[in-house]
Amino acid sequence: MVTHDLQPRAMQDWKIVLTYDGSDFRGWQVQPGLPTIQGELQSALGRITGETPLPQGSGRTDAGVHALGQVASFTLAAPIPPENLLRAFNRTLPPAIRVLEASVVPHGFHARHDAVAKTYEYRILPGAADRCAPFLARYVYACPWKLDYAALVAAAEQFVGEHDFASFAASDPDLATRETGAEEPQSTVRTVFSSAWEERPTAEGNQLVYRVRGNGFLHHMVRNLVGTMVEIGRGFWKPEAVTEILAVRVRSAAGPTAPARGLFLHSVEYDSNNQ
Repeated sequence: MVTHDLQPRAMQDWKIVLTYDGSDFRGWQVQPGLPTIQGELQSALGRITGETPLPQGSGRTDAGVHALGQVASFTLAAPIPPENLLRAFNRTLPPAIRVLEASVVPHGFHARHDAVAKTYEYRILPGAADRCAPFLARYVYACPWKLDYAALVAAAEQFVGEHDFASFAASDPDLATRETGAEEPQSTVRTVFSSAWEERPTAEGNQLVYRVRGNGFLHHMVRNLVGTMVEIGRGFWKPEAVTEILAVRVRSAAGPTAPARGLFLHSVEYDSNNQ
């Protein structure tokens, strides 16, 4: 007599690290009928395993924003070896998305809730709006103005520490409640561990790269920081204006939002005991 094992398969929690070119996607979060990173991952899992969990990212990158080291988590019942899942992902996903690592993690791991730090990078090619190479244009803000590098450096230093970043936070439509349409209150206090600019030589000239590491970031926060520093680099404000802008906690006091194409989620950090 043949007996069948009717016991359910043990579920396994997974963590993947991925990189993507966000130019042709409508951001991370799944949207019906639109190409998104989360949607592509979910569809790929369905084709690979027959299961369709919705991968949870460490953060929601906006339309046009890229990632060098985004992290996502999900749960599967399929007993697939990590190296096989990684290969299957990269054979199934579109070329603009690649999974770099795949591993089984302790039960309960969550890519966003368990993150302890994130690093973002923003790339600018100053004074190059009319001469930016086509293959670079999707990955850098070719701004039309020359920028005072020393002023940018001085401004960036003032973001280090714990501050209320309300002046640099855009209203997040995903936080609206279903009942009232009002935005759910959230703290706008964040801690920035490091904030600095560096120069990188390119064929088109020196590329300016802003790298910021913190315990969390608000909606559009990095792009608003950069947009404000561009105004400072143009000479419209002194670097010391950052202190005043932080203090008033009003979005209109800061500079414009820098374009999405120059922004990269560089990396995400976790406690070594929880990954």
